[in-house]
Amino acid sequence: MSQERLNNQLLESLPAEVIKPAYDRNEVTTGIVHLGIGAFHRAHQAWYTENRIAAGEKDWGIVGASLRSAGVRDQLVPQNGLYSVVEKSNAGTKVQIVGAVSDVLVGPESPQQLLELLAQESVRIVSLTITEKGYCHDPASGDLNPQHPDVIHDLANPQAPKSALGYIVGALALRKERGLPGFTVLTCDNLPSNGKLLGNVLGQFAEKVDSELAAWIAENTTTPSTMVDRIVPATTDADREELEALIGCRDEAAVMAEPFAQWVVEDNFLRGRPEWDKAGATFVDDVEVYELIKLRLLNGSHSMLAYSGYLAGCETVADVMAVPAFNKLALHFMQSEATTSIEVPAEFDIAAYQAELIERFENRALRHRTWQIAMDGSQKIPQRWLGTLRHQLANNGPIEVLSFALANWIRYVSAVDEKGNAIEVSDPLAADLKAICDQYKPQGNEALAANFLAFTPVFGDDLKQSAPLQDAVVNWLNKLDAQGTLACVEEAFASL
Repeated sequence: MSQERLNNQLLESLPAEVIKPAYDRNEVTTGIVHLGIGAFHRAHQAWYTENRIAAGEKDWGIVGASLRSAGVRDQLVPQNGLYSVVEKSNAGTKVQIVGAVSDVLVGPESPQQLLELLAQESVRIVSLTITEKGYCHDPASGDLNPQHPDVIHDLANPQAPKSALGYIVGALALRKERGLPGFTVLTCDNLPSNGKLLGNVLGQFAEKVDSELAAWIAENTTTPSTMVDRIVPATTDADREELEALIGCRDEAAVMAEPFAQWVVEDNFLRGRPEWDKAGATFVDDVEVYELIKLRLLNGSHSMLAYSGYLAGCETVADVMAVPAFNKLALHFMQSEATTSIEVPAEFDIAAYQAELIERFENRALRHRTWQIAMDGSQKIPQRWLGTLRHQLANNGPIEVLSFALANWIRYVSAVDEKGNAIEVSDPLAADLKAICDQYKPQGNEALAANFLAFTPVFGDDLKQSAPLQDAVVNWLNKLDAQGTLACVEEAFASL
């Protein structure tokens, strides 16, 4: 096979069925800087933006920035920023080449260069996909964590920040100093009320830098909330080889995605925005209910299936859904626990949404790994499960599936599976969580559950007081010890 990389010169020679940029990329100017240019951004926000650039909105080009490593830069820059979005479903494959990204910077290599880019007047939106842990916050309270190593570093080294907060506040300080307007900071991460949370931690960080600057930032930025949805599994070497056979050249930056995409955005932009609504996005006054529906049904189910499915020996979500009892469990969770915790708008067809989620989870073409979804659980669980759990406890509602999910998560973060094999737990609190397991598991599941629920960085201060929750988690931990996850699921949920 050809080892020539995708680039501008090769566009015309690509197969006719491949969708490709038909506009002059040299005419596109930078209006957006995106921090955290991973696969999800490339398959979602940049994909929506590509539609608008192709329609003539050429002042919304994107420059991406990686805040940790050079990996994405090394994938994209040799390809002139071009990459493929490969939509995979049980019905087949569709390939689109996206040209919205012109360049990628690497923060640690040249922090001053990135600060100067963010301070350019043409940049009107700074968007983020930095994952939950990138906000340097306490997930239980939503406030800035002043002891976070990146916060401590950035306050001491404002000219060479590490965190997104450090870069944003540093760039806004430059704009204030130069008499330039601010920008909209658009978070696209899976956090409830993500814009409000971002505005909160941004303001708290800025206040630690300078109170006058913090006041200026409050007047010269907006932080709209968003809800984003598209399943984007990690791209594998096999995916790249399959794509190379289809298009005749190598694409190291390709992203895999399902056909479905959704973006709900609070319409609160300081200096304009692309007409993303014409590309399928939905602009609303209040995103919160859409966030809750997605976080509690899709993300909540995904995490539940990831931990229990991994322990049951399933590599992908589709593998999990191929087990009839798990398939029933997913729908049961949505109907009995997740949906009943939300005031669903009358015009929203929740039953159709639930059925659509089941169909998406069953997509075997994506190969979305349970291990990938299980990453960073300590940051995700407060958003995906605990709001539902608190609602059900307050209203004497069912907690059967959520307590089952929590028991499986506790088993997962012990870093040893049911067969005694090591689990590579990718989580910023992995060491703390394993220490709880190691210390209290020998004392029995009552001690284990009690000390997990008392771990305030995840559970806050209230859930340790709930005897029904502790009893339910202990019951599942006992069953998991005796039978294993798969047998538990088949015994408890197969007859639903």
